[in-house]
Amino acid sequence: MSSALFSSDAENVIHRPLSTPDVGAGKCPEGFLEEIYEIQRTVQFIQEKGAKKVALQFPDELLVDSVRIARKLEDATGAKIYILGDTSYGSCCVDEVAAEHVGELESRLAQIYPGVVVSQLSLVSDVPSSGEVRRFGRSFSPDPTLWPDAYSFFYVGAEGPTLSNLLLTWPRCPFFSFNPETGEGRKEGLNVNRALMKRFYLIEKARDAQVVGILVGTLGVSDYLSALSHLKDVIHRAGKKSYMLSMGKLNPAKLANFLEVDIFVLVACAENSMLDSSEFYRPIVTPDEMEVACNPAREWSGCCITEFRELLPGGSAHVPFPDIDPQDADRTDVSLITGDLRSIRFSALETSEERTTGTALAQRNSETAVAELGPAASFLSSRSWQGLDKSLGQTPVVKAVEGRRGIAIAYDDEAPN
Repeated sequence: MSSALFSSDAENVIHRPLSTPDVGAGKCPEGFLEEIYEIQRTVQFIQEKGAKKVALQFPDELLVDSVRIARKLEDATGAKIYILGDTSYGSCCVDEVAAEHVGELESRLAQIYPGVVVSQLSLVSDVPSSGEVRRFGRSFSPDPTLWPDAYSFFYVGAEGPTLSNLLLTWPRCPFFSFNPETGEGRKEGLNVNRALMKRFYLIEKARDAQVVGILVGTLGVSDYLSALSHLKDVIHRAGKKSYMLSMGKLNPAKLANFLEVDIFVLVACAENSMLDSSEFYRPIVTPDEMEVACNPAREWSGCCITEFRELLPGGSAHVPFPDIDPQDADRTDVSLITGDLRSIRFSALETSEERTTGTALAQRNSETAVAELGPAASFLSSRSWQGLDKSLGQTPVVKAVEGRRGIAIAYDDEAPN
């Protein structure tokens, strides 16, 4: 038997033509693009605004359809369409197309369950009505005398962050789900207790932390600036230091550069605030968990609050930081993680003048490298690596070029057979 059946010199792979997939062949069938992405509605919006340059941003799982959509919009409007290359935090927008069909579903359920309450789409700008509950872009009005202990939840949709957040927000309520894509229905909540204990563990880690990194995970949610200021005050009054960081989509490599930070708190939209930080060098908590760790007037109730607006003054979960007697500012308790004594020194609320003069940012100009160093800038200047130099306006813009094609069969330093 010839050995050519089992091996060859692999020369043929060099000359073998490679078939590249059509970049426009996305996962959404052509006939459904118009409905799913609301092409005509988008065209009308662009024309009403008179826009000449339009940028499209897609969540990661929908980027495969971006080229076809951009071409359709360009043909219909004459505008120049760009596709943003950066990734988003997640696909947290409510599916409006599917939500429009909920009246089929509501009428059928009402025949069997007279007390059914169906959620509706809600916008932040809408004024909530009396007794209305809002979570993750949805609103519903349950009976306040029965809410929430007497209610069960029925979630229509695939497993994802929204369902997980709902489970952790109301862990004592029975949850059922139906996935219309697979036709599978099931009872949820098998691992909720384990998830809640993990969140409690993170609260204890936050109590142990001395340096906190505040991650700016959203620029498009209203009141995020108020949330950042509120967090800084709460962390300061608990005797901890805080640094504010904004770095786009998070990954373990980015956050591993900040070794001085003991724990991070993520300020993001409700659906993406509970980030799984098991792969990160330091834990990541929500604003609610950070406040429970810092505010002695807050106690953990076993529920997770993912909407940071509820923690602000006037919010349903707001608890003012108590006035601490200077003689009682130093306290000691025991860490439930290490078992060691933990010293806490509460501080007074910073004034706006103290907050300005005590900034940790380094001020730079063309004459001096650093005009004034705060604690964070001093630590950064002592490092061997101090971040990337953007060189704004100095790097020429060049067109992307096509790379090499083919299949590598050997390295230069590889010994020949």
